[in-house]
Amino acid sequence: MKLTILGMGTALPPHVVRQTEAAELGRLVCCQTDEQAKLLRVLYRRSGVQSRHSVLPHRRALDWVTPAGDSACAVDVVNRLGPTTRERMQFYEEYAGGLALTAAEAALRAAAVEPAAISHLVTVSCTGFSAPGVDLALIRSLGLAATVERVHVGFMGCHGAINGLRVTRGLAAESPAARVLLVAVELCSLHYCFQWDPAQMVGNAVFADGAAALVAAHDESVEDAWHVLATGSCLLPDSEDAMTWQIGDHGFEMQLSPRVPELIGAYLRPWLTGWLERHGLALDEVGSWAVHPGGPRIVSAVEEALGLPAGAAAVSREVLAEHGNMSSPTVLFIVDRLRSRHAPRPCVALGFGPGLMAEAALLG
Repeated sequence: MKLTILGMGTALPPHVVRQTEAAELGRLVCCQTDEQAKLLRVLYRRSGVQSRHSVLPHRRALDWVTPAGDSACAVDVVNRLGPTTRERMQFYEEYAGGLALTAAEAALRAAAVEPAAISHLVTVSCTGFSAPGVDLALIRSLGLAATVERVHVGFMGCHGAINGLRVTRGLAAESPAARVLLVAVELCSLHYCFQWDPAQMVGNAVFADGAAALVAAHDESVEDAWHVLATGSCLLPDSEDAMTWQIGDHGFEMQLSPRVPELIGAYLRPWLTGWLERHGLALDEVGSWAVHPGGPRIVSAVEEALGLPAGAAAVSREVLAEHGNMSSPTVLFIVDRLRSRHAPRPCVALGFGPGLMAEAALLG
């Protein structure tokens, strides 16, 4: 069944920070030695990120640390780990619904679909928990029917939106009259790590906030529409420790192993080529690529593993540079940009998350 994308929308919070400013804040908050400060500056410079958005002013981080006098770094965080997880979840509850609403309203306008016509609501998020949550906020704010059927795709990480597309496709297949609203929202900045931890400094350097939405239906009457034709999933061997996402006392703790590009290089091509063949396609027949930019090394690993031509992942790098890694909404930002530029199809969207799982969606 072809799932037709009727319209898409994206949203960003108001506070913008340049990567050079973020690196200086990271030095102040996280580093306790000159060597740490040097390593951090290199990490931020190589991140592929130029600017990011967040729901809180970036320098709000200084509210949770104390002055350190004339030491190598300007603040002392030995006994301060930043807000508790409870406090961070309060921020999530305060801001996630509004950001999701902005993206949803944009998608509904683009699709020319009235909120009352939405039969199913799929929400995606891994950066916060609240019940009632984003789904109820959307129902109330948009004026969705009280009988709208809801599914939440939670705590799946950067490939969550592709899982959301899988759920959306299944729901639309149930009924020709179904109109499904998919909304992915993440507030990654709430999980900023306040103490030097090399594994978590990567997250500090790339993660950001954002939301993306789409309206979809089983409707082949829309001219030149993009369709979700299939989704696929593969657990890469020997990879359970390569990417983890755990709840700590002071935020969610992301651990990203240097092995991730190596694992992608070893296992992505064999699985993806077989998956595409089952759908009647070869790698060189894919017209465009929406590669989730977990970081520049991950994008490069995908390009090298698949032998992609120069520029194939240019839009992924653009989105990373302009907005950072927003986790689950990011791949929808890329797809939306490809659609607006009338990129050649079929298009393959790729994302990677804890597992290490590779997720794919075939768009035509």
